[in-house]
Amino acid sequence: MDKKRERMKELTELLTKAGKAYYQESREIMSNFEYDRLYDELQKLEEETGIVLAGSPTRQVGYEVLEELPKERHEQPMLSLDKTKEVEVLKDFVGAHKVLLSWKMDGLTVVLTYREGTLFKAVTRGNGEIGEVITNNARVFENVPLTIPYKGELVLRGEAVISYKDFEKINEEIADVDAKYKNPRNLCSGSVRQLNNEITARRHVQFFAFSLVRADGVDFENSREKQFIWLSEQGFNVVEHKMVTRETVEETVAWFAEEIENNPIPSDGLVAIYDDIAYGISLGRTAKFPRDAFAFKWADEIKETHLLSIEWSPSRTGLINPVAIFEPVELEGTTVSRASVHNLSIMKALQLGIGDTIQVYKANMIIPQIAENLTRSGNIEIPQTCPVCGGVTRIQRTADVETLYCTNPECQAKKIKSFALFVSRDAMNMEGMSEATLEKFIGSGFIHEFADIFQLSRYKDAIVEMEGFGEKSYEKLMAGIEQARNTTLPRLIYSLGIPNIGVANAKMICKAFDYDLEKIRTADAETMAGVDGIGEVIGAAVADYFRDAKKAEQLDDLLEEIHLEKYVPNETEQIFAGKNFVITGSLVHFANRNELKAKIEEKGGKVTGSVTSKTDYLINNDTQSSTSKNKKAKELEIPVISEEDFLGMLEQR
Repeated sequence: MDKKRERMKELTELLTKAGKAYYQESREIMSNFEYDRLYDELQKLEEETGIVLAGSPTRQVGYEVLEELPKERHEQPMLSLDKTKEVEVLKDFVGAHKVLLSWKMDGLTVVLTYREGTLFKAVTRGNGEIGEVITNNARVFENVPLTIPYKGELVLRGEAVISYKDFEKINEEIADVDAKYKNPRNLCSGSVRQLNNEITARRHVQFFAFSLVRADGVDFENSREKQFIWLSEQGFNVVEHKMVTRETVEETVAWFAEEIENNPIPSDGLVAIYDDIAYGISLGRTAKFPRDAFAFKWADEIKETHLLSIEWSPSRTGLINPVAIFEPVELEGTTVSRASVHNLSIMKALQLGIGDTIQVYKANMIIPQIAENLTRSGNIEIPQTCPVCGGVTRIQRTADVETLYCTNPECQAKKIKSFALFVSRDAMNMEGMSEATLEKFIGSGFIHEFADIFQLSRYKDAIVEMEGFGEKSYEKLMAGIEQARNTTLPRLIYSLGIPNIGVANAKMICKAFDYDLEKIRTADAETMAGVDGIGEVIGAAVADYFRDAKKAEQLDDLLEEIHLEKYVPNETEQIFAGKNFVITGSLVHFANRNELKAKIEEKGGKVTGSVTSKTDYLINNDTQSSTSKNKKAKELEIPVISEEDFLGMLEQR
């Protein structure tokens, strides 16, 4: 008994620590698989001993909320759901009743209240008893209706989520790898609980209703399904669901399992709830679980394989992540051969060694993970040097997590931003080459300088095997690279990432030197400073760049890979020559600011970012607005014109 109690205490501490890291600090110190395994072990020990220790996660509904947002007590406690991985257990729950089966979404639960047809309040689940008030943030969720037809008081629950697509896009824009979010749920949690809802608005948070708490005066004929239909009529997106009986549970669970790959919203299982509202309420609840609903978690398909190697993958901050490479196995219908180990702490906890027999699975049937190491030889040697640049590595410990870093400030992996600029739309315009993709290629040692990008076909076999790639993705990427070989001199100059040289300055430099690259490369600082809009500081930086022997050698390598289109003088009348424009606000006639900017430059004008005494026109469709740029323009007596005015200027000339 003493040994069991000690183990229960140890498990409680471990699970509480992991839960706090995951829910409150957006960190992962153990996998979901490991958490579930330890949780089940604790629950079993509690059943065997009849003892539940203080603070046990099996009796706590959630975790304490943070202090940054106002807190509010829920009028009805929000309980967790009892769960199973067995379809037979789910069948027993259904029994002779009709049940709604829906996705168990992996986001942040939110309670919305509407009064007189208007969104009145939004509160997070918090610890089940007390949540955080996030009303301003809910108002900028992509699909939450601000007003609805129903004028009584409506209280409903739903899940705030971020799609896989938006998660990947947002993560690509985060420069610091350590600051990247581990999964969509953590990103959503951070987005929903922002103090500034402008940030929330940029994160594409969506809301899916899954439970109607109260709508006075509406007859739902004792049916949850009718509640869902009514919520849809009020303008809410309702969680995807299907009505099942005991006879159809198994085939419906199988249908959901097949749909996981097509489901854009993260899900970690299914939820079953009785359609008969009165019957469900009559069942009451336990200390932790309601009895009218049940969660079904996917029974992970686990395969044994052998660890072949650890690939050390550097990132832009110098962080070097271990990636397990193992003998390929079929999991959930696809072949997998690699899985991120995340950090040294997890690698050490698993005691990984080359040749070890490991068990692998797909978390939520999507992300390959190591479940267990059966042989635990622990013979992995932590590299003393960076696999990309050969720089010295060091182990860094933050809180309870050990990570490996490259100490070389010149490591190519740390220069991901310069490579990202090189492939960007206004530079070499390589379709399909995202920052995340570049990071993988640089971390694998495929790219050391710009010219290497055009030689990626040498690594076809390795690229096709990479997570997120395949033959089709590879071919699309190669097509984008080949198309980028034909480019213009201004694009090339901008793509080099010379300090303070944007698209406009690159064009001005090319124009000043007659689109002759050799003249640009040999110009001294004084000559460069004489170019319109450049000046002494930027001129010196440009001259220094081209004088750098290493950069000159790399530029020569790059020129071997590309073809510079011959410059053809623009015969369009330069009606805006010498004129400076600033663009602000939304546009109607032009697709975006870049399109309007291109038109101005085509006519000889220049576009800058801020209003100064050198500005000739501020373009803003709201000419009477009180924005800072409008105020500044009026102070300096600079004309504020609309798109219509601008188009009129074009026609007059």
